[in-house]
Amino acid sequence: MPAGTIRYWAAAKAAAGTAEEPYTAGTLAEALDAVRERHPGELTRVLQRCSFLIDGAPVGTRSHETVRLAEGGTVEVLPPFAGG
Repeated sequence: MPAGTIRYWAAAKAAAGTAEEPYTAGTLAEALDAVRERHPGELTRVLQRCSFLIDGAPVGTRSHETVRLAEGGTVEVLPPFAGG
């Protein structure tokens, strides 16, 4: 199973209590399920409003179950930003 890094920004970073952490998951859905288990509460609520970049490419409206993660990849968790 691929391993990489999840990076949190702004409100997601505050809710997770860390700027980044490792993932071991085959899809974005699996990685986010693991995040929700590790950080129940506020981060779970923040994730509902976030957009995601996988190795710099936006996920957009694709189903998270179909978004494959790569070995050494990066998932960026981006909450809505005010003013831009």
